[in-house]
Amino acid sequence: MARLPRLTLTAHPHHVILRGNNRQAIFVSVADRTFMLEVLAEEAQRHGVDVHAYVLMSNHIHLLLTPQRDQALPKMMQALGRRYVRYFNRSHERTGTLWEGRYRSSLIQTERHLLACMVYLDLNPVRAGLVTDPAEHAWSSHRHYVGTRLDKFLTPHALYWQLGNTPFAREVAYTEMVRAGLSANQVGALTQATLGGWALGDEGFKRSLQSQTQRRLAPGQVGRPIKPKSDVSPPQDPSHTQGAAQI
Repeated sequence: MARLPRLTLTAHPHHVILRGNNRQAIFVSVADRTFMLEVLAEEAQRHGVDVHAYVLMSNHIHLLLTPQRDQALPKMMQALGRRYVRYFNRSHERTGTLWEGRYRSSLIQTERHLLACMVYLDLNPVRAGLVTDPAEHAWSSHRHYVGTRLDKFLTPHALYWQLGNTPFAREVAYTEMVRAGLSANQVGALTQATLGGWALGDEGFKRSLQSQTQRRLAPGQVGRPIKPKSDVSPPQDPSHTQGAAQI
């Protein structure tokens, strides 16, 4: 079965995951992580993509992005992946592939899931057992949003600005959101939508998106469609009644 094209629409936030092939490490030094962020900043600006949040893990990265131009997101991710592979192979004297195929992404409903997605990224190192507090992980946007570091390439989303009238108020409000965490259902929904490439939002949101794309937005039913039942049952052959009950 042919794979579905990616679901990408301008001016909508997307949760993106890029993984190392066979779960191999894609970062083995501080220089690697620094270079990734430099390239991310450059390619996002070049292609017209707002970077709202990020987290770098040892063998994968998560990004929260909003493309502002048609095809900006796939072009940015292609450039990011190629530049980083060239750097990584040269720096570590290796050859061959680094990525596990193409990146995964989910288009998310802003009001329902954008801030939750930011928290999801911040807490990823905690869920992985790397740290007990997201502030301990240097390679995410968490410190930017709680006011202990400035990542100039980040574009805070309007929903973040609405958390308070001053920088301090926003930082406190966001810190409390991260401290409150996410439910298992929220984590599962964000993960599965991104790995599957589906839209994440309520039915009204999906109906609105469907008017902009012919691409399927959610998993279809598995198996053959169920035929509607007739109002009148056909006459049964008495000789088959007993055998049918035993199936």
